[in-house]
Parts: sequence; C-alpha cells; structure tokens
Amino acid sequence: MEKERGVIMILKNGDCVAAVSLSWGGAGDPDICWRYDAGVDYIKANLGLTVIPMTHTLNGSEYLYNNPQARAQDLMDAYNDPQIKAIIACIGGDDSIRMLPYIDYDVIRNNPKPFIGYSDSTITHLISYKAGVQSFYGPSILAEFAENGGMFSYSQKAFSRALMSDAMIGNVAPSEGWTSERVEWLETNKNIIKVLNPHEGYDCVQGQGKTTGHLLGGCVEVLNTAKGTDIFPSLRDFNESILFLETSELMSPPWYLEDFLRSLGIMGVLHQLAGLLFGKPYDNVHYQAYRDTIQKVLAEFNCETLPVIMNVNFGHTEPMICIPYGAFATLDLDDGSIVIDNRMSIFSQ
Repeated sequence: MEKERGVIMILKNGDCVAAVSLSWGGAGDPDICWRYDAGVDYIKANLGLTVIPMTHTLNGSEYLYNNPQARAQDLMDAYNDPQIKAIIACIGGDDSIRMLPYIDYDVIRNNPKPFIGYSDSTITHLISYKAGVQSFYGPSILAEFAENGGMFSYSQKAFSRALMSDAMIGNVAPSEGWTSERVEWLETNKNIIKVLNPHEGYDCVQGQGKTTGHLLGGCVEVLNTAKGTDIFPSLRDFNESILFLETSELMSPPWYLEDFLRSLGIMGVLHQLAGLLFGKPYDNVHYQAYRDTIQKVLAEFNCETLPVIMNVNFGHTEPMICIPYGAFATLDLDDGSIVIDNRMSIFSQ
C-alpha cells in the first residue's frame, strides 16, 4: 500500500487486509462460515489481497453480541498492525454503536488506513471520520465479495477504482442492472445466480447546474441512531458537503425518512448542504414515496433548489459503487452525472 496526499490509500497486489465482525457475528456461525470462506477466496483470486481475520472475527454471533469490547479490540488491533493495509467488514448488523466506549481515536489517527463496509458499518465510518481518516462506503465480505457466481463486475470495478488505482474515480455511471433479490445463505444455494433488473438511470429530483462538495453520509437508520453521540458530524462537517443517504433492508416507511430529514432541518444541517445523493431503496420499495418525502421536507426548510439525485448504486442494492468519505464530488443536474475526485479530500487539506 502507498500513502499519498494526507490519508489517501492505494492497495496493491499482495497486500494484507483485515476481516472484522463489528456488528453481527455471522461470519463465524457454522451455517454461515462457508460464505466467509467464499468471500475471502474471491478477494484473493480476483484482487490479489490476502484476508486476515482478527482475533474475534470468527467467534460467532452469540459471542460477539455479548462482547462489543472484543469487536472494538479487533478494530483497534487492525489499525495497530503494520502488515494490515485496509480493513473490510464481514457484514453489517444493528449494534456496532455499542463499541463506542472502547474506541481509541488516537490509534486510528496515528495508523491511517481505509475501512470498507456499509449499512451498520456507518458507525465505523463516523468513527474514522471523527479521527480524520478516510473510509469507503462499499462492499462487505459476506454479501458482495461472496456473491453467488462471483462479485458483480460493476462492484469489483468500483472497488478497484476507489482503492487500487492512483487515478481519480471520475464519472460514476449507473449500472446496467440492479437487484435486491434475496437468496438464502445456504451452501446448497451457492450456485443460484441473482437476476438483474434493468436500471432506470439516475433520477434528478430537483436543482440545476453543477454543485461540488465533500461526501458524507451513510445508512439513514444508523445515522439516526448515532445522533446525539460524539461521532455524529457537526454542522461544520456538513458545511458544503454532499450528503449521501440510503435506507436499509428494513424498508423503513416514508414517515421514518420524513422524521429523519426533518430533524436534520431543525438541526441546521440541510442548509449546510451542497447537494444530496440518495441510493436505490432495497427492492425499490417506497421509491416514489421517498422521492416525494425528500422534496416535501426540503421545501419545508426552503431548500427547494438543493441539488438532489436519486437511484444511485450504493447501499442495500447490488451492484454498488464505493464512496470515499471526504472526497469531493461534482453533481451535474443538467446532464445527470456524478463525478468523484478521490485524489482530493477534506483529509488532505
């Protein structure tokens, strides 16, 4: 791995990356561990990276639920270990916030390396952000890297562009297809390939022209949990940012998104934003209602001209892009394009 411009990291063939279970511990459960092995093998064969499980990564869901301090220790050990060049979440879950009392931000700050994950991994992204270290909202080992038939090529290319190239990510085009199909994680199902639906393209909801800002965001349900803690970004953090949001497989009702956005408005966050990106909802559920809700709440706070693009490939949908926190992105509402320059970020200024 090479380190350039602050904390921009470039992984290379032969690097070691850590696998961590920071929320749900299914990677170590007897009926799921085959999925972990499949993801690890794929990463080695297709990206040239060696995956190393941390001490408690494979201890199973019951142990890790009862020992959030062990999860945090694995994260700290991964940052402290000089042979580890990046950290990848095995999967999300719903309680990684319980690690907060055991986090040493100096360890992260003094050993900067990228963390990759999504969903409940939003908590670890906010931890990294607070420490001033860039992380990436992207694939997990059990889900995307272990995908039946191999990782979707769109997802793999996005990961490589974000983490294994010194060129800027550049234009982020929508995928040709998408899926939220659920195939139960039984080893007998490993040859069942998910069917892709045609992607409808980006949806320019409101705004015009171009806007540029640094990327900050995550999963709505997890961000809502983090509000009021010391890892939730400050108003200053949101200033001139492009907020990226997505909802989980819980398919939260539109009123939940409405309440969340309205709370951001009352907090003064919405007026700080340069733009908003919204990921394709799980299985496209509530799409139009979410769209209407976003416009409704933004109008309540006189943000009718805030640039908003929906239907973007990130979060609880496949395939997915890899979003670098703090990197600068430009949204063009006239041609519906998204350009990410990961060579520059707030962490390198």
